[in-house]
Amino acid sequence: MDRSKDWLQQSKRDLEAAKKLYKEKIYEWTCFLAQQAAEKAVKALCQKYKIECWGHSITIILRHLPIQFPEELINYARVLDRYYIPTRYPNGFESGAPMDYYTEKDAEEAIRYAQEIIDFCERDLQG
Repeated sequence: MDRSKDWLQQSKRDLEAAKKLYKEKIYEWTCFLAQQAAEKAVKALCQKYKIECWGHSITIILRHLPIQFPEELINYARVLDRYYIPTRYPNGFESGAPMDYYTEKDAEEAIRYAQEIIDFCERDLQG
């Protein structure tokens, strides 16, 4: 059963939540949710192409898809992958909490990168 639309819909919802957290200056969670949004959009493509994908690395999942992703989007995926664990756990850093490390610039970039990945995935799903 193809559930690509469900994955894409949740992806967009996650990005909307990231944008709301950005407005509240909760940048670590903005970055994490942007990563989740992009991951779910890519997993929507896995559904379309009937590829089983596990894990949370957008970059690795992209390598398993039978389509060509622009190098720029692969680089965006690499950045977003760095937001999966350390944005949530204090032991991701030698000291301090994740909230001490993520900036407005990080969050803006994460939202933009996720949006571009989602847009690419959505175009492929519609094609």
